[in-house]
Amino acid sequence: MTDSDDLRALYPQPNARSLRKQLDHLDGHCRRFITLSPFVVVASVGPGAGGLPDASPRGGPPGFVKVTGPTTLLLPDAPGNNRLDTLANVAATGRVGLLFLIPGIDETLRVNGTARVSDDSAWLAPFLAERHPPRVVLAVEVREAYLHCAKAFMRSQLWSSAAQVERSVLPTLGEMLKDQTGAATPPETQEAMLARYAKDL
Repeated sequence: MTDSDDLRALYPQPNARSLRKQLDHLDGHCRRFITLSPFVVVASVGPGAGGLPDASPRGGPPGFVKVTGPTTLLLPDAPGNNRLDTLANVAATGRVGLLFLIPGIDETLRVNGTARVSDDSAWLAPFLAERHPPRVVLAVEVREAYLHCAKAFMRSQLWSSAAQVERSVLPTLGEMLKDQTGAATPPETQEAMLARYAKDL
C-alpha cells in the first residue's frame, strides 16, 4: 500500500487528545522523563534516496542525555563498535528520532528533531567527569515531543519478571557471530564478552 488516503480509510480518525499532546518543545514532564531515563533508541536515516533507516540503542545512568533548554538536548557518544552508523547518518542528513524508556514505566517519550554531530567544547563540558568522556555529542534541536501511551508495553509485558527469558535460550553472541562470519577461531564465551565490555562501560 503506497497511498496514504487508502491507508487512512482502514482506520478511524485519531482522537483529539492524541493530536493535541504533540508538543514542539520539552515541557516539565518531558524533561523529568529524560532525567529518569537510562536508555534511548536513536533512529536515523542514511543520505540520499537509497538511504536506509537505522535504529540504535544508547544507554547510561539516568539522565545521561542532558536537556539544556526547552528545545535542546545533548546525547553523548559512548564507546561502541566504531561503525559510526548513527553519527554518519546524522552528520549527512541532520535528522534524528529518539525514543526514551524508563525501566518499570510503560509510557515512553518520543522526540524528533534536527541534529548535528559536534565536538564543541561547550557541549562536551557537561560530560567531562564521565569515566569515558565522549569525543562528540549529538546536539538535538527538538521539533516534536510526544508521550506514548502504555499499550505497547502492556501488551509485551516487557518489565514483568514473568516475561523475562533465560539467556540460555539463545546461543552466546560469540557463537552466533562465529556462525554469521565463518570465523575459524573458537567463539568468545559469554563470560569473556562481559569482562571485555565492562572496560568500556
